[in-house]
Amino acid sequence: MAQPTADQQTFQNELRGALFRNDKGDNPARPDYRGRCTIGGTEYRISAWLRKAQATGMTFMSLAFTAVEQAPPDAQAQPAAPAQAAPPADDVPF
Repeated sequence: MAQPTADQQTFQNELRGALFRNDKGDNPARPDYRGRCTIGGTEYRISAWLRKAQATGMTFMSLAFTAVEQAPPDAQAQPAAPAQAAPPADDVPF
């Protein structure tokens, strides 16, 4: 995931959010806008698509909020345990 820009880092997101135009590249299903917000201490990613209502023809934004998974503070403070080597084999196959 891309690092937040300076605008995203300094914006106070509690009960607020900001949307930024998204580069869709070659995938038309990607959101037109993306951003973040914090609600009740939980950080959410916001995705927004521009849509047109069939009945009225009015343009609107369809939004989706996805909670950002964060590691518990204990897991961030402790370095990862080194991988344990396999015990030496007593049987040598040759």
